[in-house]
Amino acid sequence: MESTAQAKPKVKYKTFRYHTRLKWLGNRAGMLQSEGKPEFRVASPPEFKGEEGVWTPEDLFVASVEVCTMTTFLAFSQKLKLPIVSYSSRAEGVLEFVDGGYQFTKIILRPTIVVENEGAIEQTRKTLHDAHKRCLVSNSIKAEVMMEPVVRTSENNGTANSENGHD
Repeated sequence: MESTAQAKPKVKYKTFRYHTRLKWLGNRAGMLQSEGKPEFRVASPPEFKGEEGVWTPEDLFVASVEVCTMTTFLAFSQKLKLPIVSYSSRAEGVLEFVDGGYQFTKIILRPTIVVENEGAIEQTRKTLHDAHKRCLVSNSIKAEVMMEPVVRTSENNGTANSENGHD
């Protein structure tokens, strides 16, 4: 008996590269740059003998997970034409001493998403879950990334809301 199954053509995926430059300013500080973007000062955090009020690698690490999750969610929700009114979030990175050194063990994302109507809440939750699972930054790190989302409607002046869910 002959097989009628045909081999699927191989999909070619692109490779992307991202470049930054860093110039030491003295002590534990530097200026971070990337082509076509504003440069900014970075330093060690105060708890590691760095500076107050300056972006740190730890801040940028947690923020990159938070931003990636948001942009992935928004890309998915735009494709689905979800009626998103607003998206905001807070993130917390837990840095712990493990096996002889500090590492991020957990990042907790707390997005608040407002949708136009109650009918969009469940699809928004599902889309957020999908974005959480597909976020390339989250998938590139070993820290556990957790979600504590709030999805609510803008109806009744934003007082109607859904249950707080955990991923």
